[in-house]
Amino acid sequence: METNRFSKFDIREVSTPAFVIDEGLLENNLRILSKVKRRTSAKILLALKAYSAFSTFPLIRKYLDGVCASSPHEAKLGYEKFGKEVVVAAPAYTEEDMKDLVKYSNCIIFNSFSQLRKYKKTVLKHGIDCGIRINPEHSEAPSPLYDPCGSHSRLGVTIRNFEEDSLDGVNGLHFHALCQRGADALERVLKIAEEKFGKYFGRMKWVNLGGGHHITKEGYDIDLLCCIIESFKKKYNVDVYLEPGEAVALDAGFLVASVVDIINNGMQIAILDTSAEAHMPDVLGMPYTPEIEGAKIASRLSEKDKKKFSHIYRLGGVTCLAGDVIGDYAFPHKLNVGAKLVFTDMAIYSMVKTTTFNGVNLPSISIFSPKDKKIKTIRKFGYEDFKRRLS
Repeated sequence: METNRFSKFDIREVSTPAFVIDEGLLENNLRILSKVKRRTSAKILLALKAYSAFSTFPLIRKYLDGVCASSPHEAKLGYEKFGKEVVVAAPAYTEEDMKDLVKYSNCIIFNSFSQLRKYKKTVLKHGIDCGIRINPEHSEAPSPLYDPCGSHSRLGVTIRNFEEDSLDGVNGLHFHALCQRGADALERVLKIAEEKFGKYFGRMKWVNLGGGHHITKEGYDIDLLCCIIESFKKKYNVDVYLEPGEAVALDAGFLVASVVDIINNGMQIAILDTSAEAHMPDVLGMPYTPEIEGAKIASRLSEKDKKKFSHIYRLGGVTCLAGDVIGDYAFPHKLNVGAKLVFTDMAIYSMVKTTTFNGVNLPSISIFSPKDKKIKTIRKFGYEDFKRRLS
């Protein structure tokens, strides 16, 4: 599998802070997903909750079948900017939501039978597919925060609450049980799902296996995934959907930041012009420590690495939040004010979750084209973007 986690653009051309999307790395991922489509005839949707940089949609829609949305705004974005299939799945819909969703959606998946009964007539009247989300009650997520099948989850209908007599007008079943997982995890989930809901699969036109499939991650067993899909399709005579988010833009985006100041309080602390709290909130929420090109995460240093990477810095954000700390890193040289750092794998989730907490400016968005080796700034943000969110 062709992978390259590192940027090929000249960071001297980047005004920080800035997200930079590498179209070449993005297309590498899309080619892998396209191979799965060709081998299995499965439909693959981009999950907008993970990646919504619509300037790259013209490239993505060459390879994928549409988008999965979780709100009217995402559905409208998919309808206007992607131009292919729009599948919607959310925990619940208001009447105002539904007025918009029927304008933009090809399929609406309901999280409960009560919501299905409330809106089914309206949805079918507009020629839109109805689906039901099920909960296999089998966890394969690395963190409770991202576990849709954990105890007391609000996501999906459990077999105990499944209403067999209410399936009239329902064309598909959907489940989402994974997060950053391999094909072996899907195999385990699917086994449980079939034990509980298998008798209903054959009554459907399609089954959506959700997201969380790390298909483009190095070492992912694509052959096993294809075998699972082909076997499932043959067994139940249904179309199969996948809706990866991370896999589409995995390792294809970067956040470039600059060192603004260096202080010492028992250790060297570099303050950056970015923020974990405002620009990469999963660092605090998941939590995790992102990688930086040319540096090592201090807690993971090997004895061999300690000699080369001997300069340890805690990297802190620019907000007033005391816990706005990205992590401790080891560098092969001293950091200076003005030095630029490149955080990897920042296209997914970080871009869609940014905030203007403290009035901190949002990172600009740029696209790097490997063909002409140029960076094009797509969007800059400023005071008006901050002010519009307030009243």
